[in-house]
Amino acid sequence: MSSPATLAALATAPTAGAVGILRLSGPASLEVGRMLAPGVPASPTPRHAYLASFVDSSGSVLDEGLFLFFRAPHSFTGEDVVELQAHGSPRLLRMLLARALEHPAVRHAGPGEFTRRAFLHGRIDLTRAEAVADLVAADSEAAVRAAAAGLAGALATRVRGLEAPLRSLHADLEGVLNFPEEAEGADEGMEARVSELRGSADSLIAEVGRGRLVRRGARVALFGPVNAGKSTLFNRLLGEQRALVDEEPGTTRDVLEARVEWEGLGVVLLDTAGLREAPGRVEALGIARTREVLAAVDLAVLVLPPEATGDEAQRWLRDAGATPVLLVAGKCDVRGSRDLADPHPEGEGIDSGSTRDAGTLTPSLSRGERGSVRGSVSSVLGSGAVSADLAVSGLTGEGVESLRSLMLSRLWGGGAPSAVALVSERHADALRRTADALSRAEAACRFSTLEVVSGEVGLALDSLGEVSGTSASEALLDAIFQRFCIGK
Repeated sequence: MSSPATLAALATAPTAGAVGILRLSGPASLEVGRMLAPGVPASPTPRHAYLASFVDSSGSVLDEGLFLFFRAPHSFTGEDVVELQAHGSPRLLRMLLARALEHPAVRHAGPGEFTRRAFLHGRIDLTRAEAVADLVAADSEAAVRAAAAGLAGALATRVRGLEAPLRSLHADLEGVLNFPEEAEGADEGMEARVSELRGSADSLIAEVGRGRLVRRGARVALFGPVNAGKSTLFNRLLGEQRALVDEEPGTTRDVLEARVEWEGLGVVLLDTAGLREAPGRVEALGIARTREVLAAVDLAVLVLPPEATGDEAQRWLRDAGATPVLLVAGKCDVRGSRDLADPHPEGEGIDSGSTRDAGTLTPSLSRGERGSVRGSVSSVLGSGAVSADLAVSGLTGEGVESLRSLMLSRLWGGGAPSAVALVSERHADALRRTADALSRAEAACRFSTLEVVSGEVGLALDSLGEVSGTSASEALLDAIFQRFCIGK
């Protein structure tokens, strides 16, 4: 068989910087590297940094930098690897790359091709290869830490913990079918084994939503009627003046978007146009955009003004559709703001219209209206949904820290965002097919033949292999590694 081509690419961004790296991987790496840095010994010490002069085809010195050699299989790709670390001039680096590509054994690397070779040489499994791309794309602390955990094998360990017993079960079933006398009894307890494996697959699927939040960041929309204090609250949550604020109703006519990071989790906040019955033409377009946004966010925060009634709150809640909603009362600094759900039983604690201590609201809704609002949240979100009896003021900052904590709790629940296994949508699809096949195998244990059980277990194993890479097709690998940048 002919030797694979030696890959060459710039491993740093094509912009000016302190250092730029040219990476080579393949059998001709050392030869090509010494062509660019002829002063390096013919047999350089692996993992030793040499100070070297980099030259053009005529031998003229272009730069001085570091030369590093990694001998196969002790390199990231599992092949001989050379890295030239030069000064970060984009033009200089392109000249060095062009010189390397003049060698007949060298070709330019495609997206993710270095990592793909690491996978093909068994240096990493597919989950760790994908974690490389996740780490490069990470734009929050939680995403960095979760991707780093994936690169260290956190997800790979969990997948192997499912794949190994599944493979063992399939081998036992095939043994009973093909060698019934020698493998007698190997299929005992198979229904319990299948059920346990299906539960393991389900637990990984359950982390898909969390993995999505870590990867792209959570999306939270502030919505509600005009002049509820949404834009002021938006600015307060951001810590800067991004949205225009004015007493005139309908100031916000389009969706404003800004990114923050809370406790390591990236959060995209959206300030939407206020909802009302008879807006102007342009404002109506903004309201239509608000309703589109509400259908696509992870959490909606309904900000109610002091004069809101229970019926109005129900109407605005319906605009959120199936999106989870957090209910807050805005402008709690304004006298006459009130509770949306009275924690005190009838006749106890306060009288209608009285003022509470700092951090609470001054109630003016009737108890029936407050109950209507509380009931409307349950009717929209279903049982067990979060209904926040929270008063906030974007102007003074009152209740804003509590709101921030409540939003994080509603988005994430318990635990640290960085502790999640970065289960992607691709993983989830494969795991769902794994769980479905195991469910059918579980049913076949009771109602069908051993051949059917073994066949379904085999299908589950093939689907799971798409996650680890043990049964990944070339087309699947092409699709995965196209996500990567060139040089990685």
